[in-house]
Amino acid sequence: MQKLNFPHYHFRFKNTENSSSIFDIVRKKFVILQPEEWVRQHVVRFLNETKGYPLSLINVEKQLLINGLRKRYDIIVFNSDGSVRILVECKAPDITIHQHVFDQIAIYNRDVKSSFLMVTNGMSHYYCHMDAKAEKYHFLKEIPDFNR
Repeated sequence: MQKLNFPHYHFRFKNTENSSSIFDIVRKKFVILQPEEWVRQHVVRFLNETKGYPLSLINVEKQLLINGLRKRYDIIVFNSDGSVRILVECKAPDITIHQHVFDQIAIYNRDVKSSFLMVTNGMSHYYCHMDAKAEKYHFLKEIPDFNR
């Protein structure tokens, strides 16, 4: 897998004849290592090891019901009261981040009501703070640390 624009993290891998897997520290199991999963695992480590969010507040790949359709979010970080602090959308490194990706995460966020959004392909990272009343997002230099 290619080097991503994140600090260096240590991962556990498992190889079989047909595939490679990476250990997901949130789901506590090996998952197939695809390019998007490589990005997702870096984001989990970034949020936990760099930004200080406890693993107990991080949730990965759960189902949402959006306008009657089943969708999956990549990563959600909760506040200790159960509200959503950060909603993350991960794309494979070869996927260019366009407006439609922001539209996708904004649609998910109508139901999730996260304070912050992160969109990344592992190479480029975009951070936003949501203004729920105005239904707009404001770009940030970085996502806040846990202790803020």
